Amino acid sequence: MTAISSAASHKWIFTSRFRRHTFGWRSQPAIKRIREAVSEIKKVSRKEPFLGGEGAVLFLEMVSAAIEQVDGSSGSIGVAVDNAIYELVQIIANAPADDKRREKWLERLWQAVENDRMPYIEALTDYWGELCVTPERASCWADEFIDMVRMAWSADAKSRYYFKGTSACLSALLKAGRYAEILDLLNQAPYRSWSYRQWGVKALMGLGKMDEALQYAEDSRGLNDNPISIAQVCEEILLASGRFEEAYNRYAFVANRKTTYLATFRAIAKKYPSKQPAAILNDLIAGNPGEEGKWFAAAMSIGQYAKAVELAFCSPCDPKTLTRAARDVAGNNPQMAVEFGIAALMWLTRDYGYDITSLDVWAAFNHTMGAATLAGSESETFRRIQSMVEDDRSVGSFVRQTLGKKLGYDE
Repeated sequence: MTAISSAASHKWIFTSRFRRHTFGWRSQPAIKRIREAVSEIKKVSRKEPFLGGEGAVLFLEMVSAAIEQVDGSSGSIGVAVDNAIYELVQIIANAPADDKRREKWLERLWQAVENDRMPYIEALTDYWGELCVTPERASCWADEFIDMVRMAWSADAKSRYYFKGTSACLSALLKAGRYAEILDLLNQAPYRSWSYRQWGVKALMGLGKMDEALQYAEDSRGLNDNPISIAQVCEEILLASGRFEEAYNRYAFVANRKTTYLATFRAIAKKYPSKQPAAILNDLIAGNPGEEGKWFAAAMSIGQYAKAVELAFCSPCDPKTLTRAARDVAGNNPQMAVEFGIAALMWLTRDYGYDITSLDVWAAFNHTMGAATLAGSESETFRRIQSMVEDDRSVGSFVRQTLGKKLGYDE
């Protein structure tokens, strides 16, 4: 059986789940099905790459209409689709399709983009050059789009309109190596938008003009820019030029910002192995005054325990994180565990923490006292806790209400 006939006869599970308006307003069921579909396509692709490419194109044709009624206000459904697009583009681009089949895939995908009303798959156009695979095919598609981009960016404001293929055109031009045309086209843009100007940066990099690329990126900053994305590109330019120290000092802390402070620290440490982790930590702390406690987990991760104790008391730190640290280090360093536990109770009495219950308060107390027993400082630690809880500033004196009887208060 040929690859094409196999693709025609293959029964995809996801197709029955992505009919038009399959999902109501809730995003979580749709997100779950999107992830399942991508997993199904990836699994097939590992054994039959061509079939995987066909499945990826089919999914991208169906997904927008299926989730059209989903509430996208939280942004979670959009993120799920963008993640799916990123993974599926790789499958399509790497599939062993001949020229005729690949051209057919591109035509189907462009039709899907045009039919995308919400839109949900607009990010697909950013990968158009990659989907074209060859510079020659990319050049042909660029020729299809470029006149429409020029008309959309007409000098006559009344003649301008939104064209869905603008990013696709720029991406295809980049793949084709037509760098000068990208810059000429962007000079016609009636406004500055990073989503488009990023292609100008890439074109200048393609021309080997690294300093000009860096300046072009910096000049793209404005009210509607993406500072993290711009910093990432600028960092990439400097790293590619071997200017590691400059990249670190100017862009590392913004470009590698993650959802947690620990993840941010690890991302920077991984990208700059020549830098001592302790030095990176100190730079991060210095660059975020008032948030010293947020770097507690990062200090712990590299064995900077004395620094961790300092950070735990310096500014608000998650009490649950401190309690876990007290539990984990009690066996090897009970006195340090006591300090972590005391810090946890201190922030609890200052009403810091999320979804705090009496169980969290008791956990902090018990782990602190357990460590104090091992350290031989039980009486001293108990008195410290008593003094701290007496000045409880949590809502309704919650910590004092929880521990009052244990600490000998008359409640």
